[in-house]
Amino acid sequence: MAEEFSDIPLFMEQMAESIRKTTARLDREQISAFFQRMLAAERVYVAGAGRSGLIARAFAMRLLHLGFEVYVVGETVTPALKPGDTLVVFSGSGETHSMATICSTVKGLGGFICLITASPDSTMSRIADCVLNLGDLTGYYRGDASSFDVRQMTGQYRSVAAAFAPLGTMFETLALVFSDAVISALMEAKKEGALELKGRLTNME
Repeated sequence: MAEEFSDIPLFMEQMAESIRKTTARLDREQISAFFQRMLAAERVYVAGAGRSGLIARAFAMRLLHLGFEVYVVGETVTPALKPGDTLVVFSGSGETHSMATICSTVKGLGGFICLITASPDSTMSRIADCVLNLGDLTGYYRGDASSFDVRQMTGQYRSVAAAFAPLGTMFETLALVFSDAVISALMEAKKEGALELKGRLTNME
């Protein structure tokens, strides 16, 4: 039993190395375009399905703490999107049907779409105005992307070479680290400190 637990630090090191490799490969122009859009955005909507949706919500919460007007797509209190509003979508595959439909709708409404993905040649990538490609180090998203939703629901996942990070784990981890780094950069740009953020934390818990 002890031997099983001894692998956990190793898996953490492998994930950290994957983050370092991804960071070195990121397109600086893509990062700049995304960051400038966030700085200019008046209202931000975030969306994502499954675990990517959890990352989207975490990003939305930090944006709120920074003073952004931000909403999560699908919540009952989310207002109508207006032309010029920004949608940030987290999707490793770029093919999840519900998210692709939302992107198409937002495009038709005159919104600006930012996609954080591992699949730069995907349905959502072709719709988005700004694409941030985090890469696909494990190869999970390569292959027949058209049946992604079906495979996800039926459990018919493609084999993953990096067993330490099954399924879409590395994308979700990278997306969380990247979005938190964006928050740090926005804090610097907006001259916001921890005290300002703390003042916007919920006080009803």
